[in-house]
Amino acid sequence: MTEYKIHGNLGTILRTVDSAGLSQLVISKTSVDAYNPKVVRSTMGAIFRVKVIEAEDLVETLKNMKKHKYKVVATSLAGTENIYEMDYNKKVIVIGNEAKGVSKEILDVADLKTKIPMLGKTESLNAGIATGVIIYEYVRRKLKQ
Repeated sequence: MTEYKIHGNLGTILRTVDSAGLSQLVISKTSVDAYNPKVVRSTMGAIFRVKVIEAEDLVETLKNMKKHKYKVVATSLAGTENIYEMDYNKKVIVIGNEAKGVSKEILDVADLKTKIPMLGKTESLNAGIATGVIIYEYVRRKLKQ
């Protein structure tokens, strides 16, 4: 994967989080640097409105969130529920990287594995696009309330 694509995905994700009125994003320490100039430029200012939390140990961070009554939802092609069926209340949604998806360690911590239904022959989407689809299902529901 090219360096631009990695930076562009995080920038796209940050812009999408901001556009949905969400206020923070947790990334793993192994993710691209959210403050890399290429990422900052691609966020179009969203980086200044979204709190980016870098988790030293993402599995432990997710376990801690579960102690605070959040459910961890991991995206997976083997998901048992799709994003249009799940309840979005008090959920932490984990999007995997494009090469390997969500790690086995995180899948083991997850309370639910979900997927985006695919009608065509493509099996998966780009991480930035997948995040946008999921976040905007959340937005659609908020607008109906």
